[in-house]
Amino acid sequence: MKKSILAILIVSIFGIISCQNISGQTKKPSASRTKSKPAAEWKKVLTPNQYHIMVESGTETPYKNDYYDNHQKGVYVSAATGDVLFSSADKFDSGTGWPSFVKAVDAGKVEVVTDNSYGMSRDEVIEKSTGLHLGHVFDDGPADRGGKRFCMNSGALKFVKK
Repeated sequence: MKKSILAILIVSIFGIISCQNISGQTKKPSASRTKSKPAAEWKKVLTPNQYHIMVESGTETPYKNDYYDNHQKGVYVSAATGDVLFSSADKFDSGTGWPSFVKAVDAGKVEVVTDNSYGMSRDEVIEKSTGLHLGHVFDDGPADRGGKRFCMNSGALKFVKK
């Protein structure tokens, strides 16, 4: 029993550390980051928080975001385009403080790219049509549902209730 609790604690701590950026740092916008519009155009249509997350690859505070504890049925759409990206049917409580999903609704809407920022190598999830940052994907999701954990930022999403 103690070993199980310790294992859960270690996985939770790793999940929290791996999803966040170090010291609140952000990447500077790049041409590849904003392939459908220049960063200045995104600044006009996104809220400051959405811009920080999606264009600058920022990360919101765990447990203090809109959707980590959302249990309503519906879909999560891109805050930038409105495209459906994730479903509540694929959402699970990862214990990390961010909304987590086992898969995207349509794998063609997201792309996984290598993120070597901040001294780490992670798999970053971007919206394929825009190149904007959504979060990261890890191999520590529920084994019975494919083993993936798409750790997304609420600020990159909007929830549409069914």
